[in-house]
Amino acid sequence: MLRPNFQTLNQFFHRTPLGAALLLALSLPGLAAFAQTACYTPWSATTVYTGGQTASYSGQNYTADYWTQNQTPSTNSGAVGTGEPWIPDGSCGAAVSPYAQEAAEGVTTLQQWYVQSSGLYQSPTGWWNAANAITLLVNYSRVTGTTQYLSAVANTYANANAANGSQNFITSANDDEGWWALAWVDAYDLTQNQNYLNTAETIFSDLTTQWDTTTCGGGVWWSKNLTTSAYKNAVTNEIFLKLAASLANRVSDPTAKAQYLSWANQEWQWFQNSGMINSQNLINDGLNATNPNACTNNGQTTWTYNQGVILGGLVELNKANQNSSLITTAQAIANATMTNLVTSNGILQEPSISGPDQPQFKGIFMRNLMELDEASPQSQYQTFVDTNVNSIWQSDQGSNYEFGVYWQGPFDSGDATRQTSALDAFVAAIEMEGGSQ
Repeated sequence: MLRPNFQTLNQFFHRTPLGAALLLALSLPGLAAFAQTACYTPWSATTVYTGGQTASYSGQNYTADYWTQNQTPSTNSGAVGTGEPWIPDGSCGAAVSPYAQEAAEGVTTLQQWYVQSSGLYQSPTGWWNAANAITLLVNYSRVTGTTQYLSAVANTYANANAANGSQNFITSANDDEGWWALAWVDAYDLTQNQNYLNTAETIFSDLTTQWDTTTCGGGVWWSKNLTTSAYKNAVTNEIFLKLAASLANRVSDPTAKAQYLSWANQEWQWFQNSGMINSQNLINDGLNATNPNACTNNGQTTWTYNQGVILGGLVELNKANQNSSLITTAQAIANATMTNLVTSNGILQEPSISGPDQPQFKGIFMRNLMELDEASPQSQYQTFVDTNVNSIWQSDQGSNYEFGVYWQGPFDSGDATRQTSALDAFVAAIEMEGGSQ
């Protein structure tokens, strides 16, 4: 399952006269993926097509096999003789990377665990994990240009609350609802469906009720159940920061924009002084509140997702504030993660793995590293992501393009949580590859 450096090959065959000539003269396995084919005239639902006429749809070219109208090519296509009105003619437009091809197989496998009636995923993938899966579908759609999975995103928005027994994706777990808010912000960015952004705002409004100054001087509680779960932790507050800044960057009303930015600045001022960022520039799990007036870093695990969400949060806050020190801080945390939370071969790993939640974490880091790279590209980020994706593909793959939790290998088992996490890395690789070309 070894793979040549397709990015270097792609640049050679498309950026040099010799490469262009060779590409025309040779038909090499694997290189066809990079042949940039012009797209036919875009398909129209109102046009009547007769046999032999052509159209393009979502990055694919098609030829009509017979008279057809208002039959979407992507869902009404097949080889000659299958009875479908459209015959696929291959990809068109931008070059297709091997990462995109591999991710396509992985997303197809991911959706085999999707439950249409609930909009969620089969066990052991839980409520908050499903929010991350939806985020993955949105980001995959964005970097590849496909619209194939947007119906699943809409279906989850319509049905997941009823299946979970919640309203507006709000639950007793503040971090869980925050994940859903971030998912709907991403969905809004891609689709411009205002309902998605409105839901994110509704969730944020609920989260502001969880801000508390009596313990640790500020911060959002991890849970609404303070009897058994009175805890100020890193990831909940990182989500709060990222969500507040994201909303400030997207709403049009000046008053609302100012309020969201105020919350984001307040959160970051509290977070950076809370002690959760340790001397290694890594973020521990949360705070020890034995003395609520003088909370301290609890020294608990530096999970990879704690190092991830903060990157996206600081990127969004920098967009709103234009303060380059925020990017510098994010880079320090990213570099510390890529140095300390890896195997000897540079493969991202958790300090330990157990239960249904921890397999989600690494993908969240990769997703937010991608956002940091979009804001301030660094070659080492792409190298790191490529190294991890290649390892997943070569060493952590089971049957049917299932990916496991140990990216360095061996493959352990497959489920939607593991799959989503790995695919976050593939999406980052596609995004960074596109930005480097």
